[in-house]
Amino acid sequence: MSFQNAMQDGRFSVIIPNWNGQHYLQVCLDALRNQSYPDIEVIIADNASEDGSQTFIREWYPEVVLVELPENRGFTGACNAGMEVATGEYIALLNNDTEVKPDWVQNVIDALKRYPEASFAASKMLLFDQRDTFHTAGDFFRVDGMPGNRGVWEKDMGQYDEEEFVFSACGGSSVYRRDMLEDVGFLDDDFYFSCEDIDLSWRAQLQGYRCLYVPSAIVYHQLSATGGGVTASYYNGRNYIYLLVKDYPTDLWRQYWFAILRTQFRLAWDALKAWRGAAARARLRGTLRGLLDIPKLLRKRQRVQSQRRVSKAYLESILTPLDSTKT
Repeated sequence: MSFQNAMQDGRFSVIIPNWNGQHYLQVCLDALRNQSYPDIEVIIADNASEDGSQTFIREWYPEVVLVELPENRGFTGACNAGMEVATGEYIALLNNDTEVKPDWVQNVIDALKRYPEASFAASKMLLFDQRDTFHTAGDFFRVDGMPGNRGVWEKDMGQYDEEEFVFSACGGSSVYRRDMLEDVGFLDDDFYFSCEDIDLSWRAQLQGYRCLYVPSAIVYHQLSATGGGVTASYYNGRNYIYLLVKDYPTDLWRQYWFAILRTQFRLAWDALKAWRGAAARARLRGTLRGLLDIPKLLRKRQRVQSQRRVSKAYLESILTPLDSTKT
């Protein structure tokens, strides 16, 4: 593609949150340097790293826009800081422990041009060390309130090779049109870590913005730098409650309330049975924190639900049913 054509398609801004991830950055940034699409802006939002990440970036990748935060503001805070300075018509979030294929940007832009009704896009994320195994083919949200990765841990046998609309794009490699973000807003900082991408997708879907899964936009993910264990357990427990209180529409609550409560009780019971484990106790603490935060969330809910533009039938068409075998 010529630079003139790229200019017509628009600048593509990539925002990479980083916290002590210097050992991942060379693979990630070299892959972005090798993109076939020429008009790319790379922004690293650094959460006060102490491993020399900032010096490494300035010395070896001077073209990168480095946003240095004075403290660790989590995934959401770093991404939002990057979004604030991004100049592209397309704004992507990318984990620092990823490697994108050379045509990643071009394939996303081409797909969004083919589907003008799509306002954000999900990549095909495969495991870095097992490149025939899925991390996600776009994210789903089940009617009982459970989010998740489509195809997670499945072997890539071509079952997710079709472009299709999905509920959400995983924040580790998501792409948004700027005009959608200007309307819907950035990530909710209260989520901090985990499910912030699902929350953004709920707000977008409620306003009629659609998410396209692009199987030709391939990203390899190391699953190493983005948290896990106790941290993930706490924020999953808390943020699943956040999603249900803030985003889940009333008419769907009326229909699926029993399935929602049954699922939450099952998650809590499983954690109680494993209470000797640190992750299980963190899950319980997170769930309790979510319940205590309900008054704050209800204030947010009023604003989110007042901006809804779509029907219940549309929402049910993009949510995953309880009996689905392909999530």
